Amino acid sequence: MSKILIIGGTGYTGANIAAEAVARGHSVTSYSRSAPAAPVAKVTYQHGAAEDAAKLITGQDVVVAALSPRGDLVGRLPGLYQDLAGAAVGAGVRMIVIGGFSSLRPAPGRPRFAEGDVPERFQAESRDMDAIREWLTDSAPDALDWTLVSPAGGYGSWAAGERTGTYRLGGEVALFDERGGSEISGADFALAVVDEIERHAHPRAHISIAY
Repeated sequence: MSKILIIGGTGYTGANIAAEAVARGHSVTSYSRSAPAAPVAKVTYQHGAAEDAAKLITGQDVVVAALSPRGDLVGRLPGLYQDLAGAAVGAGVRMIVIGGFSSLRPAPGRPRFAEGDVPERFQAESRDMDAIREWLTDSAPDALDWTLVSPAGGYGSWAAGERTGTYRLGGEVALFDERGGSEISGADFALAVVDEIERHAHPRAHISIAY
């Protein structure tokens, strides 16, 4: 059993990961700015400002960073994640970062989606999440045990889907199905993330999850 701290644990991704983790017997603490509308049984909930999340890392085995660069977090998330990473290094805690689809490449050697024509409503989120990817891969401390996990393109609360118990695991090149689609349900994305927590199969690597 691992002690898992989920920063942003009441959001769509964080709540799904929390549910999957406690179902497997892990000890889960969720940290967010507000209480959840539908608490998950056996999850411990704590609330506060994003800047204070690093104080909870000591004593954990894994910290999952599942915040989104929206609202007052736009432009601030890369710095906040660097602070979390520093605390994780100091405490000897592994860090799982939930990234964005736009940080993936459409094909080997091609520019990342974030470097192309991103719709205006997604530009800030795409920019911040790719800045986090760039920092992890190029500048993160050698002692930081991190894994960056990007979901499929068709992922989010607007396309929640159902749990199938299946998923495909890829690298920094986006996964597409035979029809050219890229999807994953919230429950199956959480399944993949908790599998990675348990297996520790991709240290200091960028992976992607899709059907």
